[in-house]
Amino acid sequence: MQFSEKRNLTRWIIIISSFLIASLILWNTYVFFQTFKEEERNKMELWAKAQKTLMNSDVDTEIELPSFIIENNKNIPLILTDKKEKILSNLNLGEIENDSVKVKEVLNKIKSQNAPIKVQFAKNDYHLVYYGDSPILNKLKYYPIALLLVVFLFGGVVYNFYRATKMATQNKLWAGMAKETAHQIGTPLSSLIGWLELLKLENIDDTTIEEIQKDINRLQTITDRFSKIGSEPVLEKRNIIEETKASFEYLQSRVSKQVTFDFRAPEKPLFVSLNPILHSWTIENLVKNAIDAMKGKGSLSIEIVEGDAKVYITVTDTGSGIAKNKFKTIFEPGYTSKKRGWGLGLSLTKRIVQEYHKGKIRVVHSEIGKGTTMQMIFKKER
Repeated sequence: MQFSEKRNLTRWIIIISSFLIASLILWNTYVFFQTFKEEERNKMELWAKAQKTLMNSDVDTEIELPSFIIENNKNIPLILTDKKEKILSNLNLGEIENDSVKVKEVLNKIKSQNAPIKVQFAKNDYHLVYYGDSPILNKLKYYPIALLLVVFLFGGVVYNFYRATKMATQNKLWAGMAKETAHQIGTPLSSLIGWLELLKLENIDDTTIEEIQKDINRLQTITDRFSKIGSEPVLEKRNIIEETKASFEYLQSRVSKQVTFDFRAPEKPLFVSLNPILHSWTIENLVKNAIDAMKGKGSLSIEIVEGDAKVYITVTDTGSGIAKNKFKTIFEPGYTSKKRGWGLGLSLTKRIVQEYHKGKIRVVHSEIGKGTTMQMIFKKER
């Protein structure tokens, strides 16, 4: 527990530190942007003064410095207008400098970027210098966005890594628990087999012995199922109709008579690569879920249909139904609509079908209060 708490504390320290570092970088970028923007305005005010000096110059005016200032503005785009905003000249607009329409469009754009600088010549005579952000400033403007994207990307990678690690740990835990459960069941199961042999010697009714034998076989199957979790199962070429029907009939004989069962399949065998024990588990989970959804009363059917290269197994019930936005959620570990339950049944079913048998499982149709149709798809063997 202490190790877990320390690990969580370390994780939170790393997350908060990363957030603070990112925030500090963003703040410094913002301050640098504002400083750089102020520097550009100072350059433009200096350029305006140099322009005023040149326009008011006479033969005695020293024009070397103003000329130098004007000639050395090679980055900041600007447009000079009169007081009525008639364009007089422009600078650093590139190829469009001779296109009056596009220059006008640029003027309208840069008006929103910076306030104009007034170049006063006389009381009612002045020019206006409109200027835009330099290419460097424009690039700097998008730097915080790029940084945020990197931060979010980094956060996503960390989250996915943490989630994958957590899921791997959970998988190991469930696999360990499953194998331990199989081991624990094995001891009383061996004892039950011994007691069954003694009952046979006592001339107990054969029907009773047969039913007890079926339940012991069932316990052996369950033990075998749990022992296979966490390891790669061996797949065999089996008749999926025969395997599905066997599980279906076993459950049918042990469920309330208020549930009507129906099994439909082709007469000829359909072969699929599967693990019989794990496949029976998927059928059991789907049938039991359907019976729970019907609260032990209704109609349940399994239909097996042959496709060109696939075999389709459809399970239909007349239960409470599933909301459409839950079609995928029901297969997630821990999800359950029952008051009691771990929410592992459909999650294990999905894993068995998709990871072990390379098939697919999905909710085909469901309507609240009317029932649900689920379907498994397997690749057909020739």
